[in-house]
Amino acid sequence: MAFETVIKTKIETVESLIDHLQIAIELEHATIPTYLCALFTIKEGTNLAAYDVIRSVVVEEMLHMTLACNVMNAVGGCPAINKPEFVAQYPTYLPHSSDEFKVHLRKFSPAAITTFMEIEQPSAPDSPPEPHQYQSIGQFYKGIQEGLEFLVNRDGEKAIFSGHKGDFRQVSPNYYYGGGELIEVNNLETAKMAMEIIVEEGEGLQSSIWDEDYDLFDQKPEVAHYFRFFEIMQGRFYKYPEDSIHTGPTGETLDVMWDAVYNMKADPKIADYPVGSELRKRAEEFNQAYFMFLTDLHNAFNGRPDLLVAATGNMFDLKRLAMELIKNPIPGSNGKHAGPTFEMPY
Repeated sequence: MAFETVIKTKIETVESLIDHLQIAIELEHATIPTYLCALFTIKEGTNLAAYDVIRSVVVEEMLHMTLACNVMNAVGGCPAINKPEFVAQYPTYLPHSSDEFKVHLRKFSPAAITTFMEIEQPSAPDSPPEPHQYQSIGQFYKGIQEGLEFLVNRDGEKAIFSGHKGDFRQVSPNYYYGGGELIEVNNLETAKMAMEIIVEEGEGLQSSIWDEDYDLFDQKPEVAHYFRFFEIMQGRFYKYPEDSIHTGPTGETLDVMWDAVYNMKADPKIADYPVGSELRKRAEEFNQAYFMFLTDLHNAFNGRPDLLVAATGNMFDLKRLAMELIKNPIPGSNGKHAGPTFEMPY
């Protein structure tokens, strides 16, 4: 089983709140390996627009992970990024979801993008909070927000937002240079704002295709993640401000070449590569490097925020190691290529 964290049925204690926030961190991370595999399998010089779309989403998932960690630290929790079960065993269900679909490590393909849209599926209008077995990520965060409000109303804001003996261990914007806006969390208002940013960038807000962060941070409007992936499937960009959920994308063409990819085996495992082979060695090197990336993140979110800048850069430096796998066929696999396995060397 990939995710072992046990959650009680209702958020009525700080302990339960922290458990849910750990799941939120695991959830944000669970999307990153699957997005990276699609990104890395795109052949050089092709699918440039699609590459930029997927890369922008990966960077924002890092932001969402950081925001979730800021909320956890603000209420006295300790984000656990380096525990054995943190990285999923793909294919996997999203942690604590309703298990309606599995997330795979796949090459860039219609199947991969369809799964990405399932991950980022917007909540139905007026959908209730679902802190357990959620149908959409937005409902899960609503459940956490509802729990936070309950605890603050019952125990008071200072009791809930106490940090670590007054140290909130926040990753401030000074340490983050990716997409979106990072905020520090020290009370209910900023915690709710952090979770709203996560949901708005992922699925949009109130039946809008547009990421509403530009209202908060005076940014150029962008479509939310779900609709960015829909642009790839439709081969066309949304046009601001004319386009909506109802019109679909009517802007410039987004050229997609589904065949311009390396034929990576879906959900590769170390066991697929012969003992002593170069492929196995490269796969183990990649996994070790990814483990070090997660270790840097763990330390950054537990009192060393200065490590975040280098860690984020190292995430994309992993492409060199990944490509040493992705460009090479697996012996006896009928043309399937190797790929990173994200099996951690704990």
